[in-house]
Amino acid sequence: MTATYELQHALKPEQFRELGRLVNTYGLQTFRFDEKTNQLHLDYDASRLRNSVVEHVLREARIPVVRRISPEQPQSENKPAGVQA
Repeated sequence: MTATYELQHALKPEQFRELGRLVNTYGLQTFRFDEKTNQLHLDYDASRLRNSVVEHVLREARIPVVRRISPEQPQSENKPAGVQA
C-alpha cells in the first residue's frame, strides 16, 4: 500500500536519514519525497502495518506531516494525520 502525506516543509538531511532507518526497522518498504508538491510517499505492507502505526512512527521520527492525502478523496476532504473517520 502507498500512503501519501503532505509535509509542513521540505525534509532536512537528518530526516532523510531517519526515514532510511525506519524503512529498515519498521518494515516500511520504500519512500519518495516530491520536492515540487512537498509530499512524502511511503510504501508499506498493509497486512503487517496499519496506517495509524505508520503515522505514529512518522511523528516519533519528527517528520513534519500536516495530513495524509487520500487518493479517493478530494483535497478539501483530507483529514489531518492521526484523525480517524
